[in-house]
Amino acid sequence: MSKKLLPLIEGEGEGDACATALVAEPLTEVEAAGLAAVFKALADPVRLRLFSLVASHAGGEACVCDLAASFDVTQPTISHHLKVLREAGLLDSERRGTWIYYRARPEALAQLSTLLAPGAVSA
Repeated sequence: MSKKLLPLIEGEGEGDACATALVAEPLTEVEAAGLAAVFKALADPVRLRLFSLVASHAGGEACVCDLAASFDVTQPTISHHLKVLREAGLLDSERRGTWIYYRARPEALAQLSTLLAPGAVSA
C-alpha cells in the first residue's frame, strides 16, 4: 500500500513550511509539478466522486464493495481509479480479507484545504 505524500507535505524538514495558500506566495517549479499530478488525479469525474465518497463515508473509510454500486462502471475500473488516487497520495488503503478499505489521508485533505484557502489578499 502506498505511503506517498503530497509533494507540498514533503517540505525541507520545516513541518508546515509549505502549507501556504496559493495567494500567499507563488509555487516553486517542483511544488507546481507535484501538485499538477494531484490535481490531475482529481480531474477525472469518477475519481473526484470516489474521493468524495471515501472522504465522506461513515467511519471515514469505505470498502470497494461500498463504492461500486454508486457508479455505472465495472469493479476493475473502480479499482483502477482508486489506485490512481492512492498513488497521488490522496488515499490510504488496507486489505481486510478479500476486500480493500480506503480512507482519505487527513494530511492530504488539510494540505489541499490550506492550499486553496482564500487567505488575506491586499487591496
